[in-house]
Amino acid sequence: MAITIQSSSRRASAPITFRPPTGEDGAAVWALVRACKPLDENSMYCNLIQCDHFADTCILAEMDGEAVGWISAYRLPDDPETLFVWQVAVSDKARGRGLGRRMLFDLLDRDACDGVMRLQTTITRDNDASWGLFRGFARRLGARIEDTPHFTRSEHFDGRHATEHMVTIRLVEALSRAA
Repeated sequence: MAITIQSSSRRASAPITFRPPTGEDGAAVWALVRACKPLDENSMYCNLIQCDHFADTCILAEMDGEAVGWISAYRLPDDPETLFVWQVAVSDKARGRGLGRRMLFDLLDRDACDGVMRLQTTITRDNDASWGLFRGFARRLGARIEDTPHFTRSEHFDGRHATEHMVTIRLVEALSRAA
């Protein structure tokens, strides 16, 4: 029992580093997402493409050389002022350390996100963890969070998936209020 407590305590204080992913990280990202229920799983190939083609707008968090956090994101092709966050995964091993919020801030601080004025993501109503992350992120910025039904159960998912609400955080408003 004492060994478990020491190990857990050491893990809780172990440093977490952030970096852009590489193609070699695809399998580790895939395994992390699979372990973070109830996240929707993509194919390993999809995660490999994200790591390889979208590395500048994705972030991998590591602790002791292990993937413990992941955000996949991209700038919208028809609206490069908007960064769309596709998925956020945080391992049980790193929960409670504000990792999701820290990864979002680190990602937005990259040169690849210069000129981003809005952050968007989609969230189902029952995903309390995601609502908490994005509401807390908006609150930290002093920004409003808006949401509207976007991909609906009946129109887009053939009744097989809950409606995804488009969540928008207007970063430019928060930054102008802070100035």
